[in-house]
Amino acid sequence: MREYLLTLCVAAAVTYLLTGPVRKFAIAAGAMPPIRARDVHREPTPRLGGIAMFGGLCAGLLVAAHLTNIGDVFSQSNEPRALLSGAGLIWLLGVLDDKWGVDALVKLGVQMIAAGVMVFQGLTILWLPVPGVGPVALTPIQSTLLTVALVVITINAVNFVDGLDGLAAGVVCIAAIAFFMYAYRMWYGYGVEAAAPATLFSAILIGMCVGFLPHNIHPARIFMGDSGSMLIGLVLASSAISITGQVDPDAITDFTGSSRQTVHFMVPVYMPLLLPLTMIAIPAADLVLAVVRRTWKGQSPFAADRGHLHHRLLEIGHSHSRAVLIMYFWSALFAFSAVAFSVNSSSLGIVMVIVGLSALGLLVLLLPRFRPHAPQWAEAFVPPRFRRRRRRLAAAAAAAEQEMRSGEPPVLHGSTAIGDRSRLPDRRPVESRR
Repeated sequence: MREYLLTLCVAAAVTYLLTGPVRKFAIAAGAMPPIRARDVHREPTPRLGGIAMFGGLCAGLLVAAHLTNIGDVFSQSNEPRALLSGAGLIWLLGVLDDKWGVDALVKLGVQMIAAGVMVFQGLTILWLPVPGVGPVALTPIQSTLLTVALVVITINAVNFVDGLDGLAAGVVCIAAIAFFMYAYRMWYGYGVEAAAPATLFSAILIGMCVGFLPHNIHPARIFMGDSGSMLIGLVLASSAISITGQVDPDAITDFTGSSRQTVHFMVPVYMPLLLPLTMIAIPAADLVLAVVRRTWKGQSPFAADRGHLHHRLLEIGHSHSRAVLIMYFWSALFAFSAVAFSVNSSSLGIVMVIVGLSALGLLVLLLPRFRPHAPQWAEAFVPPRFRRRRRRLAAAAAAAEQEMRSGEPPVLHGSTAIGDRSRLPDRRPVESRR
C-alpha cells in the first residue's frame, strides 16, 4: 500500500506543479477559444490542462517501475507499455484538438487506433464471466471489437461530462478510488497477481485527478480540454479492461468453493463494467441520452448542445457548485455501491443504506433553492456561503441596490450611510490662502 501511495502522490505532485506553467503556455499559444453558446463560463479560459495530466501519468509510471513490489508489473506484464502507447496517441490528438480543432470523425478514428494499439500489445479482454456458466473465452475478433468498443465508449463518456468546472476530474477520481479499492482487494485479498496492473493504473489516475482539481474547481483557472478528458477516460478504460478480461476467475475459486460461485461473486462488479462501467454510470448515461437526443432531432451524435445532465441541473435552479456536488454524489453512490456488493451481495444493510442515500440524493435534486446553513458556533469552519450573517448582509446589499435602481432614495444608516453623490448639496471649492 505504501508504494501505491507514493506513486499516487508523485503523480498528483507532478500534475499540480506542471499545471501552472502549462496554463501560461496555453495563454501564450492562444489555446483560449472564445465562449460558445453551450458554455457556462463567462470569460475565456485556457485549455491544454491534459499536458500536465500526461506528465503526471508518465511520472507515476516511471516511479512505479523502480519500486520493489510494483516494479514486477513491468517485468511480468506488457500492459503498462500498452497503456502509455495508447495514452500518447490520445493525448497528442487532444492537444491538436484543443489548439486547432479536429473533426469528430477523425477523433473517433484515432480513438479506435489507440485502442487497437493497446490490444496489439496485450491489453485486451480475453474472457467474460457469465452468470451460471462460468468464464467464456472470446475469439481474437470478439476480444478486439469488445475492447475497442469499451475504450471508445469510456473516452467519449468522460469527454461529454466535461462541461462544468471540476466535474470530469472529480467524477473520474471517484470512479478511480472505487476501482482501486476493488482491484487492491482482488490482488492482496485473493492473491490474484493479474490484478496488479489495474491497481497501479487506478492509483496513478487518482493522482492525476487530485493534482489537477485545485486548478480546475469553480472558478476554474484552466480547463483540461480534450487532451485531458480523453486521456483520463482511456486510463479508466484500461483499468477496467485489465481487471475484467485479464484476471482468471479460476484463480480465486479456492476462496469461493466453485467456479459458478466465483462468477457469481464477480458479477456485481464485472458485468456493469462492460456495458458500460458502473464506475462511470453517470457519464455513460449522459452519453447515451446525448446520442438519443441529437439523433432524434436529426443532428449528428457529435453535435454540441446544452442538453447534458449538468446543463439541466443549472436550468432547474442549482448553482454551479451544487450541480457539481450532485454529480459527485450520484457517481460515488453508483461506484461504491458496486464495490460494496462485490464484498457482500446478500447484505440487507447495504441495500438499506443505498436506498436511504438514493432518497436523500433525490430530495436534494428536487430542492434547488434550498441552501443549508451552519450554526453560529460552526460558521468559522464552513464556506462563507453557508454563514447566516454573510447571507443577511448580502440580502441587505441587494435590497439597497434595487432601491437605487428604482429611483427612490436609499435609506441611510448613520456613519455607514452610502448614497448618490448627486443628492448631496453642492460644495464650493476651498479658496487658496496664498
